Amino acid sequence: MLDIKWIRTNPDLFDQGLNHRGLESQSAQVLQLDSAYRKALSLFQEMRGKRNSIAKEIAQRKKEGEDVQNLVKESSVLSEEEVVLERQAQGLFEQLTALLESFPNMLDQRVPYGKSQDENVILKHWGAPRDFTEFPAQDHESLGMNLGMDFLQAARMSGTRFVILAKELAQLERALSHWMLDMNIKRLGCLEVHTPCLVKEEAVFGAGQLPKLSQDLFKTVDGRYLIATGEVTLLNLVRETILESKDLPLKFTAYTPCFRSEAGAAGKDTKGMIRMHQFEKVELLGICSPQDSQDLHLAFLEQEEFLMQSLELPYRVVALCSADIGWTSMRTYDIEVWLPGQSCYREISSCSNCGTYQSRRTDTRYRDADGQLDYPYTLNGSALPTGRTLVAILENYQNVDGSVTIPEVLRPYMGGKDRLNPCGCRPVYSL
Repeated sequence: MLDIKWIRTNPDLFDQGLNHRGLESQSAQVLQLDSAYRKALSLFQEMRGKRNSIAKEIAQRKKEGEDVQNLVKESSVLSEEEVVLERQAQGLFEQLTALLESFPNMLDQRVPYGKSQDENVILKHWGAPRDFTEFPAQDHESLGMNLGMDFLQAARMSGTRFVILAKELAQLERALSHWMLDMNIKRLGCLEVHTPCLVKEEAVFGAGQLPKLSQDLFKTVDGRYLIATGEVTLLNLVRETILESKDLPLKFTAYTPCFRSEAGAAGKDTKGMIRMHQFEKVELLGICSPQDSQDLHLAFLEQEEFLMQSLELPYRVVALCSADIGWTSMRTYDIEVWLPGQSCYREISSCSNCGTYQSRRTDTRYRDADGQLDYPYTLNGSALPTGRTLVAILENYQNVDGSVTIPEVLRPYMGGKDRLNPCGCRPVYSL
């Protein structure tokens, strides 16, 4: 959520920020509504002051035995007018708040301008894509059918965009989550947290997913939401609290299921595990002072790159342009992994600096070294989604016989196993 005080003093920058995202200028509308609200609030406060003065006068005159009937009538009239003015001010405040809540975050000046994702800027490549000259690379769906990946039975019980993983494939997915959590704790000093998957509306709002992304969320009959990312619950660990600067930065990590309706993804990535209604992800979330946010952002990115390099998966780092960046983000880096079965790079991880956008929505503040209250910056990163990482491992580590070599760093988490072997049948639920 944006700061109305900042918009008042920087209307041109506010409009430029919206224009940079391809949106129309809105400062005139915001300032007009803000002015109307402040005027109504002033009239209400003035009326309340008059009524309070008359109330004091009535009390004084009663003590002196004077007739106060006329004053009581005047007070009654003022009270009715006060109620009307209060309702007007409250109505304008709600309109202004709703308008402010509808705006995206302002972008960092370093975000490249673009009209589509095609204008994202590639910052670096790491690793060379494997040369499949001895045999043609299969995609993960074809490989997975013989390793314990079952879309058919998942569709029977849940519908499309779900998957069942069995046997060694399920073990590899579990190994990935354990290894990622261990690395986030050991290398970044993160606090591991296990959180709920169902949250109240205000928790989703605080993360900036409402009202913008309402169509992409699953909502239960009792009004709660299934989280679309662990960012939601980790962010709300500190909602409505005042943090101390000496305790910052806070760094959390969690392994959670994530649920997305993919309402706007009709016809996109309908095969395989790329775009699912349910998937699992290891999340990073940081809370820090504004001056430390760039360093923490780069630390999160470096951690994600470390995980990719440890798995020896070829990837590239991309700076998202203004047309592709998320609603809550000031600046975002994506990591895209090479998938030989699809002959392209696909997003596997994001890392974003959200400034004070989320801390304002969750009313999270911190006390700086001078004792002044301010809003901290929040940052998040995927480190990593286990499903897409599993896809990348299957496609990059496949062998001619349909087996898949297990990355060396994961073998201790797999009981020493060095490969996944085809089970030769599907479904594969027998021991």
